[in-house]
Amino acid sequence: MLKSKCLALGAVMVLGLLGTTAMAQEKPVAGEVKEGSLKGKTLTFVSYGGIYQDGQAAALKEFVDKSGVKLLNDGPTEIAKLQAQVESGNVAWDVVDTDDLPPYVYCGKLFQKLDLTKLDVSKIPEGQVGECSVPAMNYGVVLMYNKEKYGDNPPKSWADFFDTAKFPGVRGIDGSGSPTGGLLEQAFKVAGGDPKAMTVADIDKAIDVVRKLGPDTIFWKTGAESQQLAESGEADMLMMWTGRAMTAVKNGAKYAPAWQDWLVVMDQMTIPVGVKDTDASYALINAYLGKHAQEVLAEKTSYTPINSEAQPKVDASVAAFLTNTPDRQKQGYKQNFKFWVPNFAVAQEKWSALMAGN
Repeated sequence: MLKSKCLALGAVMVLGLLGTTAMAQEKPVAGEVKEGSLKGKTLTFVSYGGIYQDGQAAALKEFVDKSGVKLLNDGPTEIAKLQAQVESGNVAWDVVDTDDLPPYVYCGKLFQKLDLTKLDVSKIPEGQVGECSVPAMNYGVVLMYNKEKYGDNPPKSWADFFDTAKFPGVRGIDGSGSPTGGLLEQAFKVAGGDPKAMTVADIDKAIDVVRKLGPDTIFWKTGAESQQLAESGEADMLMMWTGRAMTAVKNGAKYAPAWQDWLVVMDQMTIPVGVKDTDASYALINAYLGKHAQEVLAEKTSYTPINSEAQPKVDASVAAFLTNTPDRQKQGYKQNFKFWVPNFAVAQEKWSALMAGN
């Protein structure tokens, strides 16, 4: 009888060990996907187009080849379009790359709260995983200026960007969608304010500083347009995503960056509420977070990888625009998330009015 009990106990222990092993095997590993696991399925990935989305597609090629999924690309990301899909119950976008604020503002409304047991986030920098998002990459918004226009007296900061008397010329500003909190904080500093003490009423003051740049200000709508403005020399100073800035310079644009107070930002990977195959969306994001995928992304775009083990092989022109070096980190400016998330709707309304010419 004692022997029977021991055998039974042994069997239970073995089953328990097997179960634990199986669970360990099922735990996701960033960058890995089972062969043929998504064969016959289609996913639509949405981002901002141009070199960035091309780089993302290259980063996901191994995932596509191995999983067997058919991957469609769409864009640019527009919150209004996503909201219409969610509200109609007809969600066509499976994974959406957004800018930094929307996943916090619309968490649980337009973007699903993430089940982190389905993602390996162990290699993501501390503090960058949100309730509804993981970072797509790290990058910066940098002030680029025309070297031929400004010669030996170039702009050195955002204060110079807003100083049209000392630095005359056409400005180019990101008008692709949501307002950039960091830029508005810099504008508020020019108005004599302290961004750390900013109130809702101060949003108008910041936007007025932008408005006073004048009617010849160009509000570019896509990263490709910002790049074209640099390459053509149409704008004398530009706020640009670092990847676009790098590409413009590589293509011959006679522009240089003013790194002081470059705006620290990161795109976000999200899963919309109401997608048809949530597990497939998780599989794509988990593959994207892998070491190799992030290396490919960095090599194609110059954006900084978010996998801490990634070691992209880049030339000097690309390395010059990566933002994870000690010097760049010291110069970076981080927007006040605690202010912008609860006040996003107000800022969006006022920014949209500016974009409409009001």
